[in-house]
Amino acid sequence: MTLASERSIRLGGRRVPVVLPSRRDARLHTAAVIISLHVIGITTLGFAVSVPQIATAMITAGLIDFAFTLRRTGKLVWPASGLLTGSGVGLILRLTDMTAGRYWTWQGWYWFALVAGVSILTKFVIKFRGSHVFNPSNIGLVVAFLVLGSGLVEPLDFWWAPLGPWMILAYLVIVGGGVLITRRLALLEMAAAFWLFLAVGLGVLAFSGHCMTATWSPTPVCDARFWTVLVMSPEILIFALFMITDPRTIPERRGARLVFASTLAALATILIAPQTVEFGAKVGLLGSLALWSPLRPVFDRLFPSSRPGESLTRKLVVNLAGSRSSAGRVFGRGVVTGGAAVILAASIVAAGSPARSSVALATAPADAGAAIVGVDATTLPIVDVDTSVQGLDARLDGEALAVTLAENLATEAEAMRTADGALLGAVDGAGRLAEMQARLDEALATGRRSAETYVFNQLGLSVYETGDQSAALAFDGRGIVTEVVYDHNGDETDRSERPFDSLFVLSQVAGDRWLLVEVGSQG
Repeated sequence: MTLASERSIRLGGRRVPVVLPSRRDARLHTAAVIISLHVIGITTLGFAVSVPQIATAMITAGLIDFAFTLRRTGKLVWPASGLLTGSGVGLILRLTDMTAGRYWTWQGWYWFALVAGVSILTKFVIKFRGSHVFNPSNIGLVVAFLVLGSGLVEPLDFWWAPLGPWMILAYLVIVGGGVLITRRLALLEMAAAFWLFLAVGLGVLAFSGHCMTATWSPTPVCDARFWTVLVMSPEILIFALFMITDPRTIPERRGARLVFASTLAALATILIAPQTVEFGAKVGLLGSLALWSPLRPVFDRLFPSSRPGESLTRKLVVNLAGSRSSAGRVFGRGVVTGGAAVILAASIVAAGSPARSSVALATAPADAGAAIVGVDATTLPIVDVDTSVQGLDARLDGEALAVTLAENLATEAEAMRTADGALLGAVDGAGRLAEMQARLDEALATGRRSAETYVFNQLGLSVYETGDQSAALAFDGRGIVTEVVYDHNGDETDRSERPFDSLFVLSQVAGDRWLLVEVGSQG
């Protein structure tokens, strides 16, 4: 980095040097990219973060950086590192109960200040041979997510918004700014190596049948979609271009940096593999760098740099090919390389088994073979679909989902009328399944079964936050519900009608069927 020529001011009878930022300082360029993303994200992409939250993170980290530097050097130095750390914390850190559009709220500002403060303190407290060990914002965020937990905080989402003009602009800022900065620092190869190896590792994971739930998707993110979302994720691009390329916390030698980045990608993939929710996958990604950073000296010792001007590709070809007389050595290296690749792929697949097993258990309802009661779609009103639904997934069909809701409710009524618990397992899940099974158990005990038939006059569809790191869809339904009571022989004994104004929550844990997971009154 480059600092401007020193100036000085008089304080208490002595002159204190003042070091102002230089226009060539890469930290200023990185901060410009991050702040640009703040502006684009808050104003157009629905970032759930406020200006005061970001500002308190930057001011806290900047003041701590300024104070420690003054004490250590006796100079008043522009806190470029602290401000960059604070802006990075503000970009990644989110409060789980924060909503977008609250630009000036002070909600939870102290958490941003705390995380930013702890982050920059690691720069001065945790050191090895005169240099800090961890990327400050990375280690601070990882500690925050592990200690505070997903009930309070979470990282920035992998997926930001549907591809449109503002999202394209965000990509241009990230990639354009990242390439220019890392290229000037001779770190572009390192960032590219990480991204390419991560793409391959995630490809193996996706091919093995991986799924995760996310707050921005009402359907599980699986297989090819899982791979596409993560590989093209703005958060992963930021991680590759701006976080792992901190010059002070990576190996000094070029060859060591490339091996560091490649193995970091493998570690990140293995840490992501067992995660079934996006929170775990994001923390796994960030945590990989926190685990790998202390090993920087090991990489420098084991992997010396290339000769000046010699490309890594040429060096690799020369080393592997050797001379014609070394064919056996080349074959041996090929066997070792191929064996290592097979072992790594097997490790990724094995690490992902918890996610696949949990998905497999939830792929089908409790009794997928149970007969679901059909309904006439023409009896349902036109669905008012909120724009947030199409924003998450343009493939979602409000009218088809309304039919699914009506079928689920009709099947529930048939399950209660016939005392057939298998029907409940075919259409209900989570809390709704437990509720309806409890009703059925009580009906069998008392001999009095109550079935409800819904007639909808109005339906509105919107996104529903479940609070468990996943998203669902909710119908705001109004109409008339008819309650029919049967005795133990299945004969009707009573009938009544009443209006309803309820919220019907549907979730697609896996597979094709949307299950009814919650029903609650709205009035």
